[in-house]
Amino acid sequence: MKIEGVLVPLVTPFKNDQIDFTSYKKMIDYYISQGVSGLIPLGTTGESPTVSEYEMEELIEKTMEYNNNRVPVYVGLGGNNTNKVIHKLKLVEKNKVNGILSVCPYYNRPGQRGIFEHFLKISEATSLNIIIYNIPYRTGRNIENETIFKLAEIKNIVGIKDSCGDIKQTTDLLLNPPENFSILTGEDALFYTTLTLGGDGGILASAHLKTKEFIEVFNAVKNNNHLLALETWKSLYSFIPLLFEEPNPAPIKYCLNKLAIIDSPEVRLPLTEITSQLKEKLNKALSDC
Repeated sequence: MKIEGVLVPLVTPFKNDQIDFTSYKKMIDYYISQGVSGLIPLGTTGESPTVSEYEMEELIEKTMEYNNNRVPVYVGLGGNNTNKVIHKLKLVEKNKVNGILSVCPYYNRPGQRGIFEHFLKISEATSLNIIIYNIPYRTGRNIENETIFKLAEIKNIVGIKDSCGDIKQTTDLLLNPPENFSILTGEDALFYTTLTLGGDGGILASAHLKTKEFIEVFNAVKNNNHLLALETWKSLYSFIPLLFEEPNPAPIKYCLNKLAIIDSPEVRLPLTEITSQLKEKLNKALSDC
């Protein structure tokens, strides 16, 4: 069954440098009530590089407890050491998650063969479904479409979060999609475009806010009502850039705190609180809502 719809890569709420599980439960209940198609803890938006191995295990356990089998859960798990990723897989597999979201190896800049072998080894080490994540402006290496097609032939590699930053590459993939393979945008501003070109949905940090509107855009396109989707999308499109004007997820956490969905906008270093200038812009945007 293909993955589709709006999936939220959850922020990790912190309070006094501890994970705030009261806020986390509130978030999970809220997004499920809004109608999201899945949850993704421990992605980049979840500040996964700053989460300890102990915290990672606890966060996955609490995610599954709070979710209570209501929507699919894909855990963010990637890295540039293949064996280390496979080791961490064993921690993830203790819980009944649906799969993992795994980013292209970063920093050491492997070639296409290395990228393929990396994901092949991970796929052979688990029965979990795998969504690969292509975001070359963070990782330093693009997963080319030829490699994506080869990876899509592997049974438990079931989709991609596409943030390649190249509209031609994205369009070529959407117009010639691998069979039974989900193409989900990670470029929030390309959500409508991706859907109208045949994409399956998005893993969208901005869908922490105006969640129902994102879902309305998805449903309208799926029902072939592109004009209705476009009208909703126009209001979303102008809001999205504000959430990335400073490093993600600090602006989103600020908004969630203002809306009383989480108790604190706290982020962990090297991220910092947003500036007063951005706070003013976000306050205005939230009041306009």
